[in-house]
Amino acid sequence: MLSSVLRSERAIQVNIAIMRTFVQLRQMLASNAVLTRKLTALEKKYDARFKIVFDAIRELMTPSASKKKRPIGFTAWGEK
Repeated sequence: MLSSVLRSERAIQVNIAIMRTFVQLRQMLASNAVLTRKLTALEKKYDARFKIVFDAIRELMTPSASKKKRPIGFTAWGEK
């Protein structure tokens, strides 16, 4: 938000970079949805012999659960 309020050249470049990042993120999510639809269509078309292949592809498409990260911010002594 601050980069869109400031008028410096650097703030403008940061704002452009942020917007491009969000556009790329939206495109990645949309392409993932397209892949999911195509995979579902292929599953309907082919029989159970390819079930293992489709399951493996679905497993690769799902994001892995990352380990629990430490919360950001200040915590008082003794709190967790």
